Amino acid sequence: MKFRKITAIIQPDVLEKVEKKLEDLNVPGISVSILKGYGEYKNFYTTDHMVTHVKVEVFSSVARAKELAEAIMEAAHTGVEGDGIVAIIPVETVYHIRTKQECTSEPC
Repeated sequence: MKFRKITAIIQPDVLEKVEKKLEDLNVPGISVSILKGYGEYKNFYTTDHMVTHVKVEVFSSVARAKELAEAIMEAAHTGVEGDGIVAIIPVETVYHIRTKQECTSEPC
């Protein structure tokens, strides 16, 4: 089975909305990380211009990737600079570390 990885960098205050939306869509698992960086929006009140965001990562089938990306955008959208980004990335292979077997179906 072919997979996609959806990576979203979003505002921390919309994380709960995004988690709820993905749960409602029966996404079997997500990873969440806190990160710092800057892009469209820079924090000019700090010397390094860094802004705190949250990264959400989801593995999905090719068929669901666009649906999940759109759901994340819907839940995370505020219309303000720095809302974040969503990327869909092709994944060649996924393995389960415990079994050392290739993941062949969703959920992985």
